[in-house]
Amino acid sequence: MRRFFFIMLAIAFWPAMQTGSEAAVEPALLVIGYLEGDWTASEEWDRHPADMGRLPNYLPHRPLAGAEIGMDDAQYLGRGMGITYVLKRRTGKDAEDLFTALKALNGEHGAEVFLVDAPAPVMAELAEMSSSLDVLLFNVSSYADSLRAEECAWNMFHTLPNNAMLMDALAQFLVVKKWLRVLVLEGPQAEDRKMVTAFRRAAKRFGLKIVDVRHFLLTQDPRARESNRVEQLTLGDADSYDTVFVADAHGEFSYRVPYRTVLPRPVVGARGLTPRAWHWSYLRHGAPQVNSRFERKYGRRMDDRDWAAWIAMKSVSEAVLRRGSSELASIREHLLDQDIKLDAFKGGGYNYRLWDNQLRQPILMTTDSWVTSVVPHKAFLHAENKLDTLGFDKPETRCSL
Repeated sequence: MRRFFFIMLAIAFWPAMQTGSEAAVEPALLVIGYLEGDWTASEEWDRHPADMGRLPNYLPHRPLAGAEIGMDDAQYLGRGMGITYVLKRRTGKDAEDLFTALKALNGEHGAEVFLVDAPAPVMAELAEMSSSLDVLLFNVSSYADSLRAEECAWNMFHTLPNNAMLMDALAQFLVVKKWLRVLVLEGPQAEDRKMVTAFRRAAKRFGLKIVDVRHFLLTQDPRARESNRVEQLTLGDADSYDTVFVADAHGEFSYRVPYRTVLPRPVVGARGLTPRAWHWSYLRHGAPQVNSRFERKYGRRMDDRDWAAWIAMKSVSEAVLRRGSSELASIREHLLDQDIKLDAFKGGGYNYRLWDNQLRQPILMTTDSWVTSVVPHKAFLHAENKLDTLGFDKPETRCSL
């Protein structure tokens, strides 16, 4: 199986190797920085109960493992071209700590490309602080729309899809299924509100009707027990709603919603049918090979953020191969080339949008155990690129690079 994977990897990179052979790559040590922020200080992780580690949406790990798998791939091909990749991890409590680590790696080891695993506010601040330096940042862990809009930066690329892309994918799926009337259950956290904001935008864009927004609380207060009951929250007439959308970023409430709604309706969003960048059960386009390698090495399944870190590493290593140079200017030029076709193991070839540096990609519609559909759906057309039906298209972008 291992030999088969590397044969497939060599085939996938063969065009890049052919292009890179036209200009010999000088022997080089290419240091990639991995900056890990403190997620416990983020609003996304506030007020978690002590037993949250047992819930499916909780992330007890960070995506460093995905970057390491990507490093393995890069090393395999880099050896034959005189390139040695080195991944150096640094941690910090806030943007200032991470910026100090960035400057140290840049000054001492010549690192110019950094994968950043940090909450959105820290990511935005770090991008601004480093904007005067000759470095590139890859956001591999934040779904925040703001990082692709008013807080975007010329030196910040995104491999993880944002909330707008995920909600657009979900809306397309609901339209195709003709589940047009949606009951929304919204949690109390800031991330829950952001999710609902993104879903409202998607509903308006694709013609869904939000029939009501009802709020639940994350509390042990017995006085709120009745109003937090799924049966109470989903009351309605027989034709009130076609599906229930749950906005629960922590997953503390949503796991109890499927099969408990008053009306027999599908549950989507945080539970039930969920839009994702990646899923361990995907069986096409080389996905089983990378999933099985990941699971053998780390003893767990590859998730969205792992995939985002892996494809960020692949973006860099493929840029070096195709351009025949490890210079930062060459890497950035390749990333912004609209003719590149980055194989993300989800079918087809993808590239980065010029207006917000977001990686174009399809979204997987998944249950806990299976991929039910891949979006965008063929019914939704676009004048230039079908993948731009997901997320912020050029006419609506609020990013100014």
